[in-house]
Amino acid sequence: MKNLSGHCLCGSVSWVAADPILWAALCHCEDCRRASSSDYVSWFGVQRQTVAWSGPRKIYRSSPKVARSFCGDCGSPLSFETDVFPDETHLYAATLIDPTLYRPTAHIFWSERLPWVEVQDALPKHMKGLQASAEAGQHLLNNPD
Repeated sequence: MKNLSGHCLCGSVSWVAADPILWAALCHCEDCRRASSSDYVSWFGVQRQTVAWSGPRKIYRSSPKVARSFCGDCGSPLSFETDVFPDETHLYAATLIDPTLYRPTAHIFWSERLPWVEVQDALPKHMKGLQASAEAGQHLLNNPD
């Protein structure tokens, strides 16, 4: 089993996690856009117990069920964890040392996309996200491999 690895912009915070990537998606929700100051976010999920962190990582509770982390030095967003998926850590694909390991399989929260975002891919476009589908007993995304 190979390891995945990544770091923030300044390199102060790094992470290592065991493969496999459980899912990979592009999220268009307003919370993710605001947390990243971006049009949308490229996420992937890994098993939480395999993630090891080093450096000055800070945690922000963006809602009662959600913790988002970022670098305490440069402010780069790093992860998303939710009580809805207690065994997963969701990582920003942009933090990967080897970004070619990331391959999205869908758009989520398509209903919240910015009106000027146009995509040319043929990926499925789900109106809601992973938490809503899990709470409804549905599995939205598959492993990208």
